[in-house]
Amino acid sequence: MDIDIDFANRDLILSQIQYTTAILENKSKHNTGVYVTDIPRDPLTNLATIDYKVAEERGYFKLDFLNVNIYKDVKNEEHLIKLMNEEPLWYLLEEKDFVDKLFHLNGHSAICQKLKPSNIPELAAVLAIIRPSKRYLLNKDWNEIKADIWKKPTDGSYYFKKAHAHSYAMAVVVQMNLLTEPFRN
Repeated sequence: MDIDIDFANRDLILSQIQYTTAILENKSKHNTGVYVTDIPRDPLTNLATIDYKVAEERGYFKLDFLNVNIYKDVKNEEHLIKLMNEEPLWYLLEEKDFVDKLFHLNGHSAICQKLKPSNIPELAAVLAIIRPSKRYLLNKDWNEIKADIWKKPTDGSYYFKKAHAHSYAMAVVVQMNLLTEPFRN
């Protein structure tokens, strides 16, 4: 298990802490994963010497520090809460130019146009359907989608877990509201 933490600029936090960078199974650097506890590491590269899957099996705990640039325009906690609680203009998810500006949805405007999400749970489902293991749900109705979307695939293929999808859906709502804020005030 790991924990994902979103930052406007992950390098700011990394410059303030001691950490070891995680590695992938092919021994290359993990893009976001770090360990803030002792783990076997190469002192020259500061890379872990065991890949993150083996490390997890051995009880090491990886943190994924993610750059989520949408947060750079959030002024403070009060502003973030306002952006989270404000109902977005859902119809804009049918506009390709708008969708192509959005975190995780850019390049997937056709899916948004087809499914027309109108709330956070539906938007989370759209984010999951973008992943290959759930793409077959694209031509289903919302009842069928909701019945199957959060089931773990039996073939071991990558899918978006419900908690991740809902978190990212909320981030998309924040971004939608940031983009439309100048026109709404």
